[in-house]
Amino acid sequence: QVQPVESGGGLVQAGGSLKLSCAASGSRFSVTTMGWLRQAPGKQREVVAAISAGRITYYANSVKGRFTISRDNGKNMIFLQMNSLKPEDPGVYYCNALKYEYSWSPVSSWGKGTRVTVPS
Repeated sequence: QVQPVESGGGLVQAGGSLKLSCAASGSRFSVTTMGWLRQAPGKQREVVAAISAGRITYYANSVKGRFTISRDNGKNMIFLQMNSLKPEDPGVYYCNALKYEYSWSPVSSWGKGTRVTVPS
């Protein structure tokens, strides 16, 4: 299992940038698809970006072209560079190990997440 610890959230004005980090323990990190999930107020948690062991990436349409996911297997970390932030981007961002079978499913335990606030 991957045990994630997220960091890097904060308050940023619309149009600004923020970079989230996730440190994940677990011996199988380098062969695990990892992703970032966002839980906006009153909404279900959704996958916004994912990266496979082979660094194939997936982005939700709402963040495509603005967010970039990356990983550093040597440090057991993944990152989410968020540019051109919009008022609809706020929420608590979590990282988790993911599997895909018709849809994305988180497969590991949850961290506390990191909150992103974009004042409208």
